[in-house]
Amino acid sequence: MIPLLRHDLSFPPVTQALRSPNGLLAAGGDLSPMRLLEAYRHGIFPWFNADEPILWWSPDPRMVLFPQHFRISHSLRKKLHKGAYEVRTDTAFEQVMRACAAPRQGAQGTWIHEEMVAAYCELHRMGHAHSVETWMEGELAGGLYGMALGRMFYGESMFSRRTDASKIALAHLCAQLRRWEFGMIDCQMNTPHLASLGAAEIPRKEFIARLQDLINYPPVPAWRFDDDLFS
Repeated sequence: MIPLLRHDLSFPPVTQALRSPNGLLAAGGDLSPMRLLEAYRHGIFPWFNADEPILWWSPDPRMVLFPQHFRISHSLRKKLHKGAYEVRTDTAFEQVMRACAAPRQGAQGTWIHEEMVAAYCELHRMGHAHSVETWMEGELAGGLYGMALGRMFYGESMFSRRTDASKIALAHLCAQLRRWEFGMIDCQMNTPHLASLGAAEIPRKEFIARLQDLINYPPVPAWRFDDDLFS
């Protein structure tokens, strides 16, 4: 059995999360901004289907990407320097979320349902959630969204409508986060795609220790990327 959250914003210690399914910590509560921020500060995130109660997770090990370890292939490097795209930040946050929610080949349904969209759009309005967007020929071609607290970024999801469009966004994110001295990008769960980009698993204990240091830095003054990241 897992704890059922009610009106109190506190969460159980992450060490109480189940081993199977890996990281399931609690159920219930709501997706209010204050509860979500409290969750992220403690290495916890929501992940559930639309017809389920809210489920809260903190897996062990944790998949992370250190910005300096992002792996740029030869073909991607050529595209980055060719510059036949434009990377924007926070100009189409809800569009990015809904594009990430679109059905994917071989997948059934999505965890990015209306309740999640509404919750993260509110966090975006508050300045905590951000999108990184790749635009090509005036159209949104790919991108990602996530949360930033202090010098910590929590990646939530990404999408591509054109080849490498999400990788272009992630490459710019990693380059800018290095300049801002961000220490880590949370990728939550292990996937072969993330591993191919340089992400790796670390023990939850290490993840939480790094997290508690990084979230205490002041936020960056403005979520705007430099123009010379790949010039």
